Amino acid sequence: MSQGSMILKIISFPISILLISLGIMTVLGGHITPGGGFQGGAMIASGIILSILVYGLGNSPLELSHLYVEIFESVGALGFIIFGLIGLFLGGFYLYNVGTDLLNVVPVAFQNALHYPDVTNAGIIPYLNIFVGLKVFVGLSSIAIAFAGFKKLVEESE
Repeated sequence: MSQGSMILKIISFPISILLISLGIMTVLGGHITPGGGFQGGAMIASGIILSILVYGLGNSPLELSHLYVEIFESVGALGFIIFGLIGLFLGGFYLYNVGTDLLNVVPVAFQNALHYPDVTNAGIIPYLNIFVGLKVFVGLSSIAIAFAGFKKLVEESE
């Protein structure tokens, strides 16, 4: 079933790619600019949602499979938990920034391994932005996919 006009279909795919690209830039630069994981993840999800709204659930060029959603949701949650536990065991606090180590309690080997290669010395904050971005992107996208699938089921039953 076609949901959008030809003009919408021609315009929406490049706009979706642009939204996804801007979302990735927001996630990766979130430790030095306004924004971060949540805002970037929402921008990435808006690109997916725009594509689903215009092309329909089965015809979208940016279609997410159930396995894809599961994997990225799990990676986002586990990454956040693992970085929190690393901070707990090495620094004494959950989500302690072991990349910067303000209290000088983390061994140098761990500090260098988790040091983000940037002049701002943000430590683990950019990694946490990436994990939050994954969670938000997949969460919002899966909500839109569920609504579109429900709408498709209702239309087929009528």
